[in-house]
Amino acid sequence: MFFRKPEPTRARRLTGWFLSVLLLMIHFSPQAALLRSLPDTLSIAAGQQLSLSASFPLKIDLQGSSLPADANAGQTLSQVAPEAATATVSLFGLFPLKEVAIDIRDDLILYPGGQAVGVALHTKGVLVVGTSDLTGFSSPARLAGIKPGDLITAVAGKPIDSTTSLTKLVEACGGKPLPITIQRNDNSLQLTLTPQKDQQSGTYRMGAWVRDSTAGVGTLSFYGEVEPGQGLRYGALGHAITDADTQQVLAIGHGEIMTADVVDVRKGLVGNPGELKGSFLAQQHILGGIRINNRFGIYGGLKEVLPHPLYPGGLPIGRKDAVHTGKATILCTVEGSSMQEYDVEIVEVNRQSQPAQRSMVVKVVDERLLSRTGGIVQGMSGSPIIQDGRLIGAVTHVFVNDPTMGYGLYIEWMIGQE
Repeated sequence: MFFRKPEPTRARRLTGWFLSVLLLMIHFSPQAALLRSLPDTLSIAAGQQLSLSASFPLKIDLQGSSLPADANAGQTLSQVAPEAATATVSLFGLFPLKEVAIDIRDDLILYPGGQAVGVALHTKGVLVVGTSDLTGFSSPARLAGIKPGDLITAVAGKPIDSTTSLTKLVEACGGKPLPITIQRNDNSLQLTLTPQKDQQSGTYRMGAWVRDSTAGVGTLSFYGEVEPGQGLRYGALGHAITDADTQQVLAIGHGEIMTADVVDVRKGLVGNPGELKGSFLAQQHILGGIRINNRFGIYGGLKEVLPHPLYPGGLPIGRKDAVHTGKATILCTVEGSSMQEYDVEIVEVNRQSQPAQRSMVVKVVDERLLSRTGGIVQGMSGSPIIQDGRLIGAVTHVFVNDPTMGYGLYIEWMIGQE
C-alpha cells in the first residue's frame, strides 16, 4: 500500500512565504547592517566624539572605569583618560548581541602639510618602459625575455644605477652575450642579452626604452616627530610614485623633496583631470630625502621644522573610527607658495579594518578653489584633510568624471606605513 504525501495547505505556504520575507527584512534592516558593520575594536583619540547610534530595538551602552556613569555612545570623550572602554550592543537593553572594544589613545600632535613640494626620484636600477626593433634586427631585449616594467639592476655582474652606465656596458660588449639581472615584481631573474649593431647608428644597442628618474609636483601631507626620539619625518602625496608608461611603482635609489612654487594651473574638467605646474629644480632648496615609496605615499626624514603659517603649533590627529560625513577643510597651495585652507565636505566614509586607499570621498565646496582649479587636480594629491580641529587624512585621487570630488586616505593608515 502506498501513501501520498499530503499537499501543503494554503495557510502553510503563506506562512512559509511570510517567514522568508521576514528573515530577508531582518537581514537587510539597518539594525542588522549595524551589527555586521561594527568591528571588534574601534580606535579613537581622547577628545574625539564616538559616533555610534542604534535604532529600536537595539541599544548601545558604554562601559569604562573612568567614564561617567551616564556615558552614552554620542558623548565627547574629552575628559576620559586613555584606556580601554567597551561598547555593548543589546536587544531592548537586556540581551547583549555584540561587544566592541574601544581603544582610547593619547593624541599624536603633527604638523599638517599643505605646502607644494617638488619631488625628484632616481630609481634603484633602470626601468624598462618599452622595447623597440633596431634597423635590421628584432629587439634584442625582447628576444632575451625583457618586458616593460622590468627593472635592470645589473649587467655582467656590475650594478646599474643610470641609463648612462647601462648604455656604456652595452656599447662596449662588442656583440657578445651579456648576463643581465632584472627585478620583475618581487622576483629576481637572470637573463642573457645579446646586443646587436644598429645599422643606422653603427653602435651596439639592446632595443629598449629605459628610464632612471622622474620628477613632479605634489603636496606635503604631514611632518613632525611621529615617534619620540626618531627625529623629524614627513609623508606626502597619499599615493605611490609610478612610472607614467608602465604604472610600475618606482623602486627608490635616492630622491629628494624640495620647496616649490605653483606657477600655473590647468583646471580640471569632466573626463580631463587638471594639473598644478610647479617650479623647483632651479632653486633646489632640499627639504629632505625620500626613503619609502609605497601605495600610501612617499616618506623620509626632514631636515628642519617648516614654520606653518596656519597651524604653528600643529594639530592632534583624528583616529579613523571617529571620522564622519560633514564639514571639513583641506590645506593646499595653488598659487605661488601661498598655502590656503579651503572648505570641503566629506560625503562618504568607508569603515576599513585594514590599511587601504579610498577611505573617504571628499567634495570641494569652496568657490575660491573651484574658480582656481575646478576642484581637485593633479599636484594636490597629499593635501591634508582637517575635521573637528584634527588632522584626519590626505587627498589621494580625483574623480575623472567629477573634478570637484576625490578620494581621501585616513591619516592613521598613512603614518602607519611610514
